[in-house]
Amino acid sequence: MRDEVIVGRDPATGRSMHLRIEDGRIASMEPSDEAGDLWLSAGLIDLQVNGYAGLDFNGPACTVESVIGIVDALLATGVTCLAPTVITASETMMTRSLKIVAEARRLHPSAAACIPFVHVEGPHISPLDGYRGAHPEEHVRPPSLDEFGRWQQASGGLVGIVTMSPHFHESGQYIANLVARGVHVSLGHTHATAEQIQCAVDAGARLSTHLGNGISAFLPRHSNPMWSQLADDRLTASFIADGHHLPQETLKAMTQAKGIERSFLVSDTVALAGMTAGLYATPVGGNVELSPDGRLSLQGSPALAGATVPLAQCIGRAIRMTGRSLGDVLRMATEIPGRFVGGRGQLLAGGRADIIRFRWTDELAVEDVWLAGTRVQRS
Repeated sequence: MRDEVIVGRDPATGRSMHLRIEDGRIASMEPSDEAGDLWLSAGLIDLQVNGYAGLDFNGPACTVESVIGIVDALLATGVTCLAPTVITASETMMTRSLKIVAEARRLHPSAAACIPFVHVEGPHISPLDGYRGAHPEEHVRPPSLDEFGRWQQASGGLVGIVTMSPHFHESGQYIANLVARGVHVSLGHTHATAEQIQCAVDAGARLSTHLGNGISAFLPRHSNPMWSQLADDRLTASFIADGHHLPQETLKAMTQAKGIERSFLVSDTVALAGMTAGLYATPVGGNVELSPDGRLSLQGSPALAGATVPLAQCIGRAIRMTGRSLGDVLRMATEIPGRFVGGRGQLLAGGRADIIRFRWTDELAVEDVWLAGTRVQRS
């Protein structure tokens, strides 16, 4: 592996620095006198990706080739760490996706380097309309440690996050068992009461999945699952900052309530992300329309049909929506989610050299990507 020096500006201070890379790690970080308009950051971390560039982690379309294709396409956008997200389906179909992701990691070095684990979103979620989102009602089911064991057997222990609703009677025991096995439990798509949410957090749940979404549009003013999760400082929340899933004032208020230290961004992209605007027929949602600004909606309706804005583009939108600095929002796409991936997402001497160099106006435009110290060839 060739050693090299990478020069760019620190988003936190604006000052230039150079990083010396040796054997895939950052050997040193020093101030630099070189001027320039390129910035440096740790590679982006996206812990919720359903698909991208016409490819999918779910359903019959999921193949080893599609997994590798998504990894390569997202690397080009600056994502050096991602959690393929397998959503509610039959156990057979979910297990199939888990096996395929595990096989892709075995066969492809970039997939192994970029995918630390799989995020399973469902099937233990609310069956109620609104809360359930696009997840198929016929496959919603209570948590089962036996089923979880079959997931891990199929994937070689690759499941690292499970999103669930804690309204099920057996939720506390299930959560405690998963946490004891090193799995992060996230609350989402839930109509659970405040008491049920507190019990889940007491059992070890530490995340909230795309807070503000996957919930009914008709809620009590004071007692609802969003307030309960916002109020509990043990929960770190993910947010979709594509400008479509959350209004500006909602994202700003929620991230202020949680604070930067307990907030991070996810894209939650589906297979149509990265595709050209137009009309499409999809297995989930039917006929949908993708607009030039990335809004994916049911054809002829304002209802959303998924997310399509990659994480790099969410950064500029999050800055405009929250009024926070580039340095703060980048932490929400690197360091904060990285805490749930073994500490990835930081530029530190001795640390892993997953790095992006980018231009910044009011959008992040990636110029170069390094994965474990190796420069990624971008098309």
